[in-house]
Amino acid sequence: MEKRTIGRRERISFPDWGLKMVTGKVDTGAYTSSIHCEYAEEKTIDGKKILFFKVLSPNDKKYNGQLLQTEDYTQKKVKNSFGQSEIRYKVSTKVVMFGEEFEAEFTLTDRSKMRNAILLGRKLFYGRFLVDVQQVNLSKKSQK
Repeated sequence: MEKRTIGRRERISFPDWGLKMVTGKVDTGAYTSSIHCEYAEEKTIDGKKILFFKVLSPNDKKYNGQLLQTEDYTQKKVKNSFGQSEIRYKVSTKVVMFGEEFEAEFTLTDRSKMRNAILLGRKLFYGRFLVDVQQVNLSKKSQK
């Protein structure tokens, strides 16, 4: 499979979450991707653990307020950008970049102090993309 080139910031869509062409910062130093989350709560319903969560901030123009839920999640110990370890929920969802749909994992975390609500880690790129740090939004340009 030929690898596409992506820039330092790219647009990514989350069809199951009702989000289209949201900007994410490409970070080759991060293994796992992450997305801003202000609400995440585990509930047990009919003996099954379910994670309810909302992504992005109400201040974000792409925010849709949708309450998402999944039984397919784990908890992962992650070192944040300040070098401190924290436990985060990790969820999987379908994403679309360059018109290609594939499964990706995201940890849910408070990124309110960061410029970008979404961080795209190298696990998402592996075998698919090469990064050109001089470029931005190549995925958006490819959809024209």
